[in-house]
Amino acid sequence: MDSREIKSTTPVEEGGSDSPLHRIIPVDIHGKPITDLSKTGGWVATFFIFGNEMAERMAYFGLAVNMVVFMFSVMHMPISSSANAVNNFLGISQASSVLGSFLADAYLGRYRTIAIFTTIYLVGLTGITLCATVSVFVPNQEDCDQLSLLLGHCMPAKPWQMTYLYMALYITGFGAAGIRPCVSSFGADQFDENSKDYKSHLDRFFNFFYLSVTVGAIVAFTAIVYIQMHHGWGAAFASLAVAMGVSNALFFIGTPLYRHRLPGGSPLTRVAQVLVAAFRKRNESFSGRELETLYEIPGKHSAIKGSAKITHTDDFRCLDKAALRLQEDGTDPNPWRLCTVTQVEEVKILIKLLPIPACTIMLSVILTEFLTLSIQQAYTLNTHMGRLKLPVTCMPVFPGLSIFLILSLYYSTFVPLSRRITGHPHGASQLQRVGIGLAISILCVAWAAIFERYRRNYAIENGYEASFLTPMPNLTAYWLLIQYCLLGIAEVFCIVGLLEFLYQEAPDAMRSIVSAYAAVAGGLGCFVATILNNIIKSATGNEAEGKPTWLSQNINTGRLDNLYWVLTILSFLNFCVFIYAAKKYKYRDEQTVKRSESDLPTVDNPIRA
Repeated sequence: MDSREIKSTTPVEEGGSDSPLHRIIPVDIHGKPITDLSKTGGWVATFFIFGNEMAERMAYFGLAVNMVVFMFSVMHMPISSSANAVNNFLGISQASSVLGSFLADAYLGRYRTIAIFTTIYLVGLTGITLCATVSVFVPNQEDCDQLSLLLGHCMPAKPWQMTYLYMALYITGFGAAGIRPCVSSFGADQFDENSKDYKSHLDRFFNFFYLSVTVGAIVAFTAIVYIQMHHGWGAAFASLAVAMGVSNALFFIGTPLYRHRLPGGSPLTRVAQVLVAAFRKRNESFSGRELETLYEIPGKHSAIKGSAKITHTDDFRCLDKAALRLQEDGTDPNPWRLCTVTQVEEVKILIKLLPIPACTIMLSVILTEFLTLSIQQAYTLNTHMGRLKLPVTCMPVFPGLSIFLILSLYYSTFVPLSRRITGHPHGASQLQRVGIGLAISILCVAWAAIFERYRRNYAIENGYEASFLTPMPNLTAYWLLIQYCLLGIAEVFCIVGLLEFLYQEAPDAMRSIVSAYAAVAGGLGCFVATILNNIIKSATGNEAEGKPTWLSQNINTGRLDNLYWVLTILSFLNFCVFIYAAKKYKYRDEQTVKRSESDLPTVDNPIRA
C-alpha cells in the first residue's frame, strides 16, 4: 500500500461519515500528508475556486445566449438550426463530464484535471474569438439586412467555416467537461470532515458555489450582451477569453492553500471487477452467517487509495456474491474473482444514486427550452423600463437575479421557517430541496403556457400576427418575470440540493464521478429538448401545405403554449417518479450498522468449501 495513504486516528463526528471508520488525511500537491490543516483549505481556499467557476459559467452562459444569435445573424443559419446546434453543444459539453470525472478520480486528481481542462477551455474561447474577429472565417455580410436574414437570402457559411466554428465550440465544450464535475467536489474537499461544523460548512459551501455560478450568468447576460451590442462580436467573445485567463491565474495562485485527495485508481475497472466476480459466482448460494463474513482486507485501511471502508448494506444482494470467498479463490485472490465489501458497496452506491439525478433531466429540458424560446417571446414584447430599453438578450438575467435574491435570503428566511415545519437543522433535507425545486418548475412551465396563450391571442387580435420581430407597445415583457423568477427558485432548490446530496452520498474515491451525474443529467436535458423539438416539428405541421408547426419561426402563428403544456405534463409525471424514488432512497447515515472496528470483516473469514 502507498505509504502516502495515511488515515486519521480520530473518529469522525456525527454526520461526517457513514460509519465509525477512520477518514483520510488530505495531502498537498506533492502527495504528502497535511498534518496542520489550519494552514490550508477552508473558506480562503474556496475563494480561488469560486473565481474559476464564476469565469467558466460566465463563458458557458455567454456562449449559450449569444451563439444562437451569432450563428443566425453572422453565419446565416436558420434560427431553429442554430438553436439545435447550440443545444447539442451544451449537451455534449455536459454529458462528456464523465471523462473529466473519470480522469480526476482515477489518475490525475481533481486539481490537475481542472488545471488541464481549464487551459483547454481557454484555447477554445480564443478560437471562437478569432472566428468572430477575422473576416475570412465568416460568410460575406454584404446586402444582408434583417429581411434577407429572415427570408434566408444571405450568403450561407462555407462548410470549412462551419467546421472551424464547430471545432472551436467543441474544444470549449471539452474543456468545460473536465472542469464542471471537479470544481464543486474540489471545493468541498477543502473542509475538514472531522469538524463538528462540517455539514454546516458543506451546506453553505454549495449555496455559495451556486451563487458564484449565478454571478457568472448575470455578467454573461448583461455585460457581455452590452459589449456585443456596442463593440461587436469579437469584443464580446474576447472578453470571455480574458475572463477565463484571469480566473486561471487566480486558480493557480491559490495552489499552496489547496487540500487534495489521492486518486483511487480506475473506478470503471473496480465496477467491472465487481460485475464480473458477481456474474462468475451467480449460481452460488450463501447463508446469513456467510453474508456477515464477506471478504474485506484486515485493519483500518481500505484497499482503495483515497477511500475509507464502507459498511455492508443489504441492497442489491446479488452483487454481494462478488465478495463471497470460495476455496478456489486461494490466499491471494484475483480481484476479477473476489472483491472487497468496500468495492462492492461502491457499485451499489453508484446504482442507488442514479434515479435522483435522472429525475432532474426534466428541469434541464425546461432550462434549455426557456433559454431560446423565451427570447423569441421577448422579441414581440415591450422591454422598456421607464426610459431604459433592455436588450432582448438580457432577459435571461432575471432568473439569475432571482437566484441571487433567494440565496441571499436563504439562511435568514427559508431555513428558520422550514425548520419549524420539518424539524430539520438545515430547514430541509437534500432530497426535500430537490423535490421543492421540481415542484416549482411545474408551476413555472404552467404559468409560461398560460401567458404564452394570452400573448399569442393578443398579437392576433391586434394585427401583429405577421410582425413577430416587432414589439407590441402595450404588452410588457415583464410578464415573463414570473416564469423567470419561478425558474430561478426551482434551480436554487433543485441543483444546489442535488450537488450537496451527490457529494455527501458518494464513495470517497468516486466523488468526481458521482458529481458528474448532475452535469450528465443537464447534458441529457439538452439532447431531450432537441429531440422533443424535432418530434414536435414533424408531428404538428407541414411546411409543404403551409401549415405552421408549434415551433414555427413566427411564434405568433406557432403554438408555444401547447409545447409548454406538454412540458407541464411531463414535469408532473417526472415529479411523481421522483417522489417514489426519494421515498425509497435511504441516506448512507441511515443504513449504517453501528459497530466497532473489531466487528469489521477481514481476510481471516472462513473459506467456504
